Amino acid sequence: MRLEVHVHADIPILEGVSRKQIEQAFAPWLEYLDADALADVKSLEADEPGIRFDEKELLLLLCWTGEIGRSFHAALESSLDNLGPYCYEAVEVDVTVYHDNGEQEAKLLFVGPTAQSIHEAQRRCMVEDVSALLERQFDKEKTVEVTALVNQLFDRDWKEKAAAGGEKKPERAFEYGARPSRKNLH
Repeated sequence: MRLEVHVHADIPILEGVSRKQIEQAFAPWLEYLDADALADVKSLEADEPGIRFDEKELLLLLCWTGEIGRSFHAALESSLDNLGPYCYEAVEVDVTVYHDNGEQEAKLLFVGPTAQSIHEAQRRCMVEDVSALLERQFDKEKTVEVTALVNQLFDRDWKEKAAAGGEKKPERAFEYGARPSRKNLH
């Protein structure tokens, strides 16, 4: 069964990283799509750039919709693992899977240079999401109270992971539902 997926991210890349290095990092995804280079990756949506490396801005732009099978997620995650060392900072990668029955499955993946930077990006996204939800009902003081607790949970989680064996491969994915605060506007 083939599904449609949309992948979206703006990934800051370190100065000095070449297009060839990024293409090598993205080899699992390129191989999955039977593409030789980033420029060969075309989106099903005509107004989406696919995968584009802006060498002037040092930004890897992912805005791609395509048909996928079961092994796509492994190829995507492997590509993000490979890309991590070339990232300037950790950022989220929005992945939305569209099912035939009209349902959507949304996931946030993270890519970054270190496990700690990914953990901090996850913290930042969680605090933004929790704050946006709480601000609809509560004043700023109450929102800050809850986000302080979220920060404590992230601190404790990092310490527990460190105590269990140091810096390991980071958890890259968060499952989530509809997130009205994050829209992909072009």
